[in-house]
Amino acid sequence: MSRLAQTDGLTDVQQEILATVRDFVDKEILPVATELEHRDEYPAQIVEGLKELGVFGLMIPEEYGGLGESLLTYALCVEEIARGWMSVSGIINTHFIVAYMLKQHGTEEQKEYFLPKMALGEIRGAFSMSEPGLGSDVSAITTKGVRNGDDYLLTGQKMWLTNGGTSTVVAVLCRTDEGEGEGTAPHKSMTTFLVEKEPGFGEVRPGLTIPGKIEKMGYKGVDTTELILDGLRIPADRVLGGTTGRGFYQMMDGVEVGRVNVAARGCGVARRAFELGVAYAQQRHTFGKPIAQHQAIQFKLAEMATKVEAAHAMMVNAARKKDSGRRNDLEAGMAKYLASEYCKEVVEDAFRIHGGYGFSKEYEIERLYREAPMLLIGEGTAEIQKMIIGRRLLEEYRTQG
Repeated sequence: MSRLAQTDGLTDVQQEILATVRDFVDKEILPVATELEHRDEYPAQIVEGLKELGVFGLMIPEEYGGLGESLLTYALCVEEIARGWMSVSGIINTHFIVAYMLKQHGTEEQKEYFLPKMALGEIRGAFSMSEPGLGSDVSAITTKGVRNGDDYLLTGQKMWLTNGGTSTVVAVLCRTDEGEGEGTAPHKSMTTFLVEKEPGFGEVRPGLTIPGKIEKMGYKGVDTTELILDGLRIPADRVLGGTTGRGFYQMMDGVEVGRVNVAARGCGVARRAFELGVAYAQQRHTFGKPIAQHQAIQFKLAEMATKVEAAHAMMVNAARKKDSGRRNDLEAGMAKYLASEYCKEVVEDAFRIHGGYGFSKEYEIERLYREAPMLLIGEGTAEIQKMIIGRRLLEEYRTQG
């Protein structure tokens, strides 16, 4: 086990879960990740293995068939999985956010219907906020949900939907404007709908089309798609929580824990990059000795390890803050920002250590070099995180007068 990124104070159960996931990553993910990634192939066998381990129900309460574990346990598992292949952690993350939103905000009927099947991985979740004309400006969404008798008709276009093809339920944020007066704040006229669908591409149910996978430079294997709604009829009992106008707050709650997840992914990818860099530095010889014995490389390894350790500590702090029931948007924003930026830097340093071989597809670091940039924008860019951090700091340190 690596000395880096260790977490104090874990229970025996948490340590056992992590050891099981780490063993699965070493045996079932790392040996095939690069090959599957180069083919942009969905890791179906890996997903089945994670379902058997109970990872899809890690944070779902025991009363609904899950393991009832904490956000910290989940984040540490994500860190291990991302160390093996970041795309697999992305498959789990969107599912986890929808399950979390249902647990926190769903009606009892919605929880009883969805959560037991989600815990088994039989229902797989995705969530959708972004649109072609906007990303972080969630308040500007144009996708609409219009009341039609006992149902709603959803119309609009969504973008960057992770698990768009393989998911069977999508939490979709729409503008409803139902019963809102003139001048109402935009975020108070949004509603989250639970849209059930068949897996696959094309018209997956009347009024709902998943056009196909978006080609990406990295983060392959997991399907990223558009979602086109054209008069999709949704019953009113599929409004998350049963009441309209709460969608913005529900989504932001989900994104907040999602940011801890992205931080964990950054920690996992950075740790793998360090492992590759420190191993290669001891194998490659120049000027009669391993390059690890050159001071310049030792300095680089020291910086990389320090960044891995710092990012892990901030991620753990953010998860523990949320688990305690306290507000953690400041800590989650800091952890996501630092972990994603440090991940990019550690991966690049490992790439530099590999020299020309880092540019070859035969070496794993080439894959990590293409994957790391996604973390810079997923769940909010660095600039968005800085806005959140800055505003929260001003709230905490507001001066009088």
